[in-house]
Amino acid sequence: MKAKHILATLALSALSLGANAQETLKIGGIGPLSGGGTAWGLAVQRGVQMAIDEVNAQGGLKVGGKTYKPELLMYDDKYSATGGRTAAERLVNYDKVKFIVGPIGTPSVMAAVPIVNQGRVIMLSNGYAPDILKQNGKDGYNFRTMNSNVEFGPAMVKWLKENRPEARKVALIVPNDATGQVVMPTLGQAYRNAGYSVWSEGYERGSKEFTPLLMRMMAQDADVLDLNLNAPGEAGLLVKQARQIGYKGIIWQVGGPGIDEVADIAGPLAEGFMSYDVFDFNEPAARKFVENYKKRWSGVINAQTPGWYNSARILFKAIEEAGTVSDTDKVRKAMESISGFDAGIYGPVVWGGERAYGVNHQLLNKFWITEIKNGKPHALTSLFPVKE
Repeated sequence: MKAKHILATLALSALSLGANAQETLKIGGIGPLSGGGTAWGLAVQRGVQMAIDEVNAQGGLKVGGKTYKPELLMYDDKYSATGGRTAAERLVNYDKVKFIVGPIGTPSVMAAVPIVNQGRVIMLSNGYAPDILKQNGKDGYNFRTMNSNVEFGPAMVKWLKENRPEARKVALIVPNDATGQVVMPTLGQAYRNAGYSVWSEGYERGSKEFTPLLMRMMAQDADVLDLNLNAPGEAGLLVKQARQIGYKGIIWQVGGPGIDEVADIAGPLAEGFMSYDVFDFNEPAARKFVENYKKRWSGVINAQTPGWYNSARILFKAIEEAGTVSDTDKVRKAMESISGFDAGIYGPVVWGGERAYGVNHQLLNKFWITEIKNGKPHALTSLFPVKE
């Protein structure tokens, strides 16, 4: 009897352990962890990791009667198309992931989209090219979880017109890559529609010396220098060098949030610089996020970090709602249907994009215009894209 009792106890213990056992759920991550876009890559990595830490601290994801422990597999795309394609191929074909957060930047995202669509892998990315969402249309597996310049550009240009009425001519300095090719038609047209004249010139990604280009810009008598989607490292150098050679006009950035990094690079010369921003760290709701971040990392928190945290939280919610970690068609449908879910960062989820891209895979988030004042960023105003 005693032996039977022991065997029964062991059996019950085994059942209990089986019921509570957690399976690992691999979450792919792609972003630039080297070069001028490093701040954005760290934002992807750290934002997703914060969401993973949070859900694991709560016992994991409960999906279809099982419990899963998310684990991040992060790859450096070097902010390039080649890197984005290589990272996506490795995650999809070698690591066999079903879910990817990132990359950021048009070249990398454009290279990754065909791979994830073919592999039926859900990807939550951030690149501005319209074709990112137009590829495969409603059959695509890619979601853009931050606003593109199609969403925030016209609103920011309108704000500039109303609040800086003396400005008449805008200079756009853009990289000579897919990003620049996307920025110029959309953002340039937004300025022209508002009555501005526009001058533009490109540069090679990774450049460090911008003085000759900036001298040509000054010869055009531009009232506004718009740094659009330049990576934080390059944007900071452009601000610093423009002020060093005596440019007195408005410098702002309609895209490419990284105002803290720009201020760090340009120092006192960043005073008055304004930028599109995706988060206001001074809002009361941001305090908990900042506290959790500081428990793990020090230094500047890139403003995109909360956006990637938000993206991962939305993904986890969709997985739980779908009740599966393998059927990505069900997860995609759940993702499209979780309007109203609030991860505590930007408010309830709102999807748009049908008119612009043919599919409602564009997350519409509140955004800010932030200015460097007395050496620190201060939010001037918050805006929201108009839902179609």
